[in-house]
Amino acid sequence: MPSSTLGIAPLLDAYFRRRFTAAGLVQESVQLDGGATTVHCWRFPPGTGSDLPVLVLLHGFGPPATWQWRRQVGPLSRRFRLVVPDLLFFGGSRADDSARTEAHQAEAVAKLVGAVVPAGARVSVAGTSYGGFVAYHVTRLLGAGAVERVVIASSDLLKGDADDRALLQRGGADCVEDVMLPRTPERLRRLMELAYHRPRRFAPGFVLRDLIQYLYTDNVEEKKELIKGITLGNKDKFQLTPLNQQVLVLWGEHDQIFPIEKGHQVARQLGANARLEILKNTGHMPQEEDAKRFNEALLNFLLPAQSSSL
Repeated sequence: MPSSTLGIAPLLDAYFRRRFTAAGLVQESVQLDGGATTVHCWRFPPGTGSDLPVLVLLHGFGPPATWQWRRQVGPLSRRFRLVVPDLLFFGGSRADDSARTEAHQAEAVAKLVGAVVPAGARVSVAGTSYGGFVAYHVTRLLGAGAVERVVIASSDLLKGDADDRALLQRGGADCVEDVMLPRTPERLRRLMELAYHRPRRFAPGFVLRDLIQYLYTDNVEEKKELIKGITLGNKDKFQLTPLNQQVLVLWGEHDQIFPIEKGHQVARQLGANARLEILKNTGHMPQEEDAKRFNEALLNFLLPAQSSSL
């Protein structure tokens, strides 16, 4: 992200980082592939006892992990050893190669898990939106022996060209990159209207310009390539098949990025081990719009034998 310390965005960024620190997480930049790949993550401190299970949280397209999981890390860190990476080309994560698919993102996450999680420890994986695409591939890569449970939140694993066209119509844009990588206050305001069921009614233009400068000007070309590189919907490159693990599909009732009917389809396609839970009065970002219910849903699913009081 840009290094400017002026404006509201850097203040928010510092505040969100403090929430991760307050949850007991530490930052680490992990070198992979002989240094060709760097994954920045927030993780449980090295040497933490093994009495808590491991949970990997994968953010969606947009701001880095600290912005998207800030309402989860406090409650979840009391029950899990958390690993919260920035996906490649978000935050402090980088890669030298030219691969831009969600499967390649998953390879980096799988290698990160191998580097920071003690050998033999099983993990659960939760991903939201684009992070759900990655979570599915991570689960496939690591296998049932390594991955215990999976959460797919607001993530259309069956996304195809028709879904993109419908999104463009709702977003009033000519290409998906214009929706997901806003360059003007008007485009960011429209993205917020799509992402939230109850967006802020008034956001000054100078605030939106500050957020764009801070969050949407880094690695723009690489992020465009990530959008174009998504293999979902390409039957020659991707087939959605059921997972062996128990899967929770979480969806906001009023999601306008991936409408709720896609949640029903994804849950059915993932098979008998998957169930859908709909969060009322939320949109594409239920982890922000109703963090309490989102966190309760995660805890009830991931730790079914334990109390999930927050």
